[in-house]
Amino acid sequence: MKCLHVLFVTLLLCSSLVARASENGSGDPRYTIQNPPAYAMLGDLLVARPLLVVATVIGAGAFVVSLPFTALGGGVGDAGQALVVDPAKAAFVRCLGCTGEGFEQRE
Repeated sequence: MKCLHVLFVTLLLCSSLVARASENGSGDPRYTIQNPPAYAMLGDLLVARPLLVVATVIGAGAFVVSLPFTALGGGVGDAGQALVVDPAKAAFVRCLGCTGEGFEQRE
């Protein structure tokens, strides 16, 4: 399990570095978010999305297990956001190949 966690973090860091290296010269981040290259889409589809779905399921389980403790501490909303909502948004709502929050409305 620890090996999977290390692999997941490494893949996220590598995708961030690749995205920074491929940015356009205009300085407008919406351009690269809206038009990711094909290799970023392929890597996102085959590697990142399945790992994010797994992270969402594991996060949901961890949220349920920790619910009595977070309820006593008053942090149920923050725990749900961090463990379930954020990974689910990244897995199911973010545009294919986007490295940032690509689930914003287009202008």
